[in-house]
Amino acid sequence: MKLRLLWVGRTQEAWVKSGIEEYAGRVKRYSPFEISEVKEEKGAQPEQMKQRESERIEKLLPKNGRLILLDERGEQFTSPSFAGLIGTYRDNGTPELTFVIGGAYGFSDTLRSSADRIIALSKMTFTHQMVRPFFLEQLYRGFTILNNEGYHH
Repeated sequence: MKLRLLWVGRTQEAWVKSGIEEYAGRVKRYSPFEISEVKEEKGAQPEQMKQRESERIEKLLPKNGRLILLDERGEQFTSPSFAGLIGTYRDNGTPELTFVIGGAYGFSDTLRSSADRIIALSKMTFTHQMVRPFFLEQLYRGFTILNNEGYHH
């Protein structure tokens, strides 16, 4: 199963980039994996920004894959249950699984309705920059759990 991670906006902080590189490299040990950035909309009303960013995201989505959006109002998982979710997609023959981290105002209703799942990392709010390495670490952790490796404990 191929994995993709899309996010809105550029990664600006060097320490965030370092974390992304570290955990993206670890994820690639388990699955083909790619990251894509979507241009952030600026200077418009929040609803327009959300709509335009969602349209850009939709253009990058594969036709034969599954979509999981990361949103603060989404379903929450423990690390083992998140690993189980990944394993279920893998075991059901999902050809491509795409995770998306939205912009400051989230996703359009159209994109939300096309998602297979909407998940949250936490009830806490994180910057969009920080969510990137946090999510990648959880993705890596999920694979180590699925493979009965010692990283999780």
